[in-house]
Amino acid sequence: MEKPDVIGAIFGQTEGLLGTDLDLRELQRTGRIGRIEVNVKSEGGNSEGEIVIPSSLDSAETALIAAAVETIERVGPCTAEITLNNVEDVRTVKREYVMDRAKGILKNMMEKGMSDSNEASDKIKESVRTEEIGSYKGATCGPTMMDSEEIIVVEGRADVINLLRYGIKNTVAVGGTSIPDAVVELAKEKSVTLLVDGDRGGELIAREFKQKADIDFVAQAPMGKEVEELTQKEVFKAIRDKVPAAQFPPKRSGRPSARGRYERKPAGRYERKSLGRHDRSERGSGRRNDRRSDRRSGSRDERPGRYSRSDSREIRRPRPLRLKAEQKDTFRKTLEELVGSRAACIFDDQGELLGKVPVAELVSTLETLEKPHTVIFDGKVDAKVGAAAKKSGVKFLVGTDKESFYTPITVVTKKDLE
Repeated sequence: MEKPDVIGAIFGQTEGLLGTDLDLRELQRTGRIGRIEVNVKSEGGNSEGEIVIPSSLDSAETALIAAAVETIERVGPCTAEITLNNVEDVRTVKREYVMDRAKGILKNMMEKGMSDSNEASDKIKESVRTEEIGSYKGATCGPTMMDSEEIIVVEGRADVINLLRYGIKNTVAVGGTSIPDAVVELAKEKSVTLLVDGDRGGELIAREFKQKADIDFVAQAPMGKEVEELTQKEVFKAIRDKVPAAQFPPKRSGRPSARGRYERKPAGRYERKSLGRHDRSERGSGRRNDRRSDRRSGSRDERPGRYSRSDSREIRRPRPLRLKAEQKDTFRKTLEELVGSRAACIFDDQGELLGKVPVAELVSTLETLEKPHTVIFDGKVDAKVGAAAKKSGVKFLVGTDKESFYTPITVVTKKDLE
């Protein structure tokens, strides 16, 4: 047998065996299977050789391809037997080489007195960040501010540079205590989060901004710190802990300890007075009597700290997930077919398949599609996917699991479909 006979047997006898998703010709066309190498040696009427198949698939899919090749029983006119010899992750070998080579390079650098390489690297990065900084009608801004639906407003140029250091590019600076008209106009078009310093000045800027512009959220640096000096962890924590603008600044109220109470003096001050055993027993007895009387009178909604059913401030609980039976069945079947494939299916509002892509390419694909309606994929629904889906107008996100984050899109997990 010759090399073309072996190649023909591989493609011919595995065709359709694993479905269209794992068809060798399609995988080779998309670059997920590399050029198949065959080395054949014939001697004494028998032929032996080696087949090498480069794969960029995950471990499960690679194992399926290897098992499929082993099912080949004939090559050309001859009977044949193919046995898996080895599956090798060449990235591990490359990684070890890179680490060894990096150690050697670092050792040479240290021997030549280049111990200030970190400082040089920081200067280069700082220069690049400075070049990325733009300007919008006189206000300093990040490079993606105009293209983003959500922007972060900070106090000064140094704050913008610090956020660029951590990959946050949708920023704009007010440049002082006076809010520019350009930033006020931006607040009418975009969702705005105001990030201020952790001091009295930051609170004053937030108050003024709320009076002049329509902002959605306010985030504040830890008390005593400025945004320009925050670490990456502190920046993301501050943004994560943002509050609705109407709730800022938070009200700070104290409460007396269990062993004392406060009495008001004429000057408007309070003086702590210790409670004796008799006072505490009377206070406790009074509470018990009040509770008994409340239960007897049935006036539960009138007790302090309780909301009546008609109170407009009553806490709203999230509505339970409701899906039509046909919808639920379609989601479940599609998700079951995708499990283990690390792929995503995108449908329009008529249920027609717009495309099937690897999960790693889902976010970039959503940016190019028109009117995607439902996305079902083998993976966890996280904030990144949620943001891309919201921007593209997706209504349903279906995944194996989900992270805890807010999104107006209906998120469905495998557990919801059981």
